[in-house]
Amino acid sequence: MVTEAEEHPDTAVAEDGAATQDAARDTVFNRIAMLRAERGISRRELAEALGVHYQTIGYLERGEYSPSLHLALRIAEYFGVTVEVIFSTRPFRRLGDPDV
Repeated sequence: MVTEAEEHPDTAVAEDGAATQDAARDTVFNRIAMLRAERGISRRELAEALGVHYQTIGYLERGEYSPSLHLALRIAEYFGVTVEVIFSTRPFRRLGDPDV
């Protein structure tokens, strides 16, 4: 018999047997704060334009919340860029870092 851990090696199994996703694997990185700063837009202004609570923008920027696909598309549209410019499953390189 194959155990949950053997079948899904990226999933941790808690003591009570419940499977929990590896948090690092589910992290969505973003450049929302950088785009806001470049354009002089406050969290509240962005939130109002998107129809969300201003705290949602803070949660997104800190990586405490991953946006729905619909919200990610609306954010990209607001800034006039593609979703890939703003969101990634890998950390973005810092500006000024040499090419690796």
